[in-house]
Amino acid sequence: MSESPAPADAVPSLSQQLTDAVGAAITAAYPEQAGADPLIRPSDHADLQANAALALAKKVGANPREVGTRVSEQIPAGSAVGTVEISGPGFLNLTLSDDALWAQVEARRASDRLGVPATQAGVRTVIDYSGPNIAKEMHVGHIRSTVIGDALTRVLGFLGSEVIKQNHLGDWGTQFGMLIQYITDHPEQPWRHSELPAADDATASPVSALDILYKAARKTFDADPEFADRARARVVALQAGDEETLAVWREIVAESQFYFDQVYARLGILLRAEDSRGESSYNDQLDAVASELEQAGIAVTSDGALVVLSEDVTGPDDQPAALMVRKRDGGYGYDTTDLATLKYRISELEADRILYLVDARQSLHFRLLFEAGRRAGWLTEGVDARHISFGSILGPDGKPFKTRSGETVRLMDLLDMAVAAAATVVREGAEAKGSELDEAALTEIAEQAGIGAVKYADLSGSRTKDYVFDPERMTAFHGNTGVYLQYAHTRMVSILRRASAQGLEIPDGVPSALSDLALEPAERALVLAIDGLGDVLAAVAEDLEPHRLTTYLYELARAFTDFYEACPVLPSSGSVRERRLALVDLTRRTLAQGLDLLGIAAPERM
Repeated sequence: MSESPAPADAVPSLSQQLTDAVGAAITAAYPEQAGADPLIRPSDHADLQANAALALAKKVGANPREVGTRVSEQIPAGSAVGTVEISGPGFLNLTLSDDALWAQVEARRASDRLGVPATQAGVRTVIDYSGPNIAKEMHVGHIRSTVIGDALTRVLGFLGSEVIKQNHLGDWGTQFGMLIQYITDHPEQPWRHSELPAADDATASPVSALDILYKAARKTFDADPEFADRARARVVALQAGDEETLAVWREIVAESQFYFDQVYARLGILLRAEDSRGESSYNDQLDAVASELEQAGIAVTSDGALVVLSEDVTGPDDQPAALMVRKRDGGYGYDTTDLATLKYRISELEADRILYLVDARQSLHFRLLFEAGRRAGWLTEGVDARHISFGSILGPDGKPFKTRSGETVRLMDLLDMAVAAAATVVREGAEAKGSELDEAALTEIAEQAGIGAVKYADLSGSRTKDYVFDPERMTAFHGNTGVYLQYAHTRMVSILRRASAQGLEIPDGVPSALSDLALEPAERALVLAIDGLGDVLAAVAEDLEPHRLTTYLYELARAFTDFYEACPVLPSSGSVRERRLALVDLTRRTLAQGLDLLGIAAPERM
């Protein structure tokens, strides 16, 4: 990892400014305690609170309140601190000066990136997410990896990391021999997108057609020994590089990618065809990987197979857990492919960090994979490889989300459910307000709201927990939903639009006359809420939990609602109106930026 300078317009948060100011005061009061954490925390009694006095008192042998008093007296003049009140056993209740708050607003408004520092600059991050299988429908099980991985891609990229997206496609295996043989035997069966009838959804997608053909191939394989023999021969031909067989396989891959691109476009996912790298791309590396591990004594023969026996993990039989490098028949499986993939990402892509967005059931596999990589010397201390696990999507009954017939729900069907629920809510909202929406506008808004609702519901809880898919709840205009945040954004846009219609201009900076105007409590709270974006994004980059950002945006929207109700914007006048328009503008930009980092649209009308 190389060090890169922060952007010239980076704005330290008020929390960081207070940390620096109180830290300097601790050093001045107790030089031997230089570097002690001021423990800046939120407070119900002031803007922020410094809680270091208790810990310091034990170290310097003094009364905590005396320590707090001494530290408060050393807070540098000219810092963001306006007033200090000592409470309890030395807690410092810190109230920021109005000048510091408005200076922060002005600095963030002047920055294209809202003053957020590029804390991940110099880090090359490889993110493995989505990972569908060729010739198979994307289903409900793909949504979490896709949505969480995309949000992390956006956040880390915004923070300056060089992000390399990797869509690890399942594009190899014996099932392709069976499918290719069936296609060869039945050329009249359409499956290319150019041959399929037009459809409003993905029902007639190439992958749907291929899935039907595969099921027919499976049935024929079980019933027709001659076909089974031809299918097995086709597998051998595929693996041997037979050009005729490879030509059909390449078409299957291309048609599947065409379908994936449609899904990603509808979801607003950043993945493109150039980010796809199938398991097949590592085929020519598998022999070398197996030989390297065997020659190093890391992989050993066990029951005729070549395995890496874990030094850290034991199975239920108290024997070492094993990673299968080569099967008894000489073939390779996904363990070997994943080993080759790990080595490629370290040696060829030169990753500083590798993130695998795969569900929690694969935790053991990744423990064994990373252990093998470390023992082989590929995965050094300079590379941070992590399994970013997540829970499942459940139905209303608390069980894995299925159709009524017990089948896995297609991803496009899941999105259709959410969009339909959003359309109902949007239509009812328009009717309640007495406004009219034409069908084109309704369709666009419902699509934005429905897709945003699905993504927000996925991201708004800790990724490690399961959540219930409930379209009606997740598309509500009230509560912690994506639709609530989108609606808050449209309210801000509406205020600014009406101001423009009245000939009012939003000031470029914060009017100088405002320095003499005391902040209303709701204005102060909104400024503090806006100011937290950079700190929250840094936390997301550290623990890779997007729900920290969703929580922040929900609290920001609530702070704006309180401000809007307590502080009239357009009905006010003069400098007061100017500063409130400036706050609406900055809040809108902050909310829109946050929604974009989640991959959620910020509509202007709803």
